[in-house]
Amino acid sequence: MNILVTGGAGFIGSHFVKYMLSTYPGCLIVNYDFLTYAGNLETLREIEGNSKHIFVKGSINDSELLHETMRKHSIDIIVHFAAETHVDKSIQSSSRFTQTNLGGTQVLLDAALTFQVDRYIQISTDEVYGSLGDTGSFQETDSLLPNSPYSASKAGADLLARAYYKTYGLPVVITRCSNNYGSFQHPEKVIPLFITNALVKKQLPVYGSGKNVRDWIHVRDHCSAIDAVLHRGSLGETYNVGGSNERSNIELAELILYELGLPSSFIEFVADRPGHDYRYAIDSSKLINSLGWKPEISFTDGLKETITWYMQNEDWWKPLKPF
Repeated sequence: MNILVTGGAGFIGSHFVKYMLSTYPGCLIVNYDFLTYAGNLETLREIEGNSKHIFVKGSINDSELLHETMRKHSIDIIVHFAAETHVDKSIQSSSRFTQTNLGGTQVLLDAALTFQVDRYIQISTDEVYGSLGDTGSFQETDSLLPNSPYSASKAGADLLARAYYKTYGLPVVITRCSNNYGSFQHPEKVIPLFITNALVKKQLPVYGSGKNVRDWIHVRDHCSAIDAVLHRGSLGETYNVGGSNERSNIELAELILYELGLPSSFIEFVADRPGHDYRYAIDSSKLINSLGWKPEISFTDGLKETITWYMQNEDWWKPLKPF
């Protein structure tokens, strides 16, 4: 396997790169990343010098460089993580999200078509489905009803990937995952934001009432799900990936403070995000039943491991965090 991983210096992408090199030592990983603020080569330090890992700095909007890279390394599989992902930033300025998440995906799909790859994995998000009430869970057959510029750009990319499967026969598979957590996640994201704020004795900002609910999955479980889809997923299909670990934001903040021995007075309620989706929950039964995948890491164990990692790696996250 010669795999082009876009966004492989980001949080989930870097974990996937390391997972694949560990699980399949014979595969070649070409890591294609533009190194925006969310990309960090320090996340890949442990595989430095591995001859099966090749890094290329480049934008997915750069068709010429993409073609050159795919030709040079005989790419037969693409796993597409590269994206702008922060919802708040998409609300402040949406153009970069459209250009990268939708326009960049189109450039990548064209490259995949030109080089006739064996498989193209589109990594997406449960946010494309919109918001749930107090009950129910998202299924792959649900309509796409995105509520933020970020989720709209990802929904558009999913539909474009589906169109390339239907129109051109490109071997596309789409995955839509719930919220990830784990080591090396940028401290702008909610779990590392709460952890790192607590570690420096800053308030934990909680939007609105704090009752918004997310389903959490450890990033290593997400990587194993992508592996299952890569090797056994049916072409043209979409697979939901979830951890079945629903937590409200206020519950999450309280749990992190408890683990660090701090009082709930460190919680600060702030003005709610515009268009803030109330609840996400994902039904992964298709992936579990058809491909034999299941999450292995409990939320309790995974969160404790993540808190410990941030406690022990201040040299990684402090330079990334505005104080």
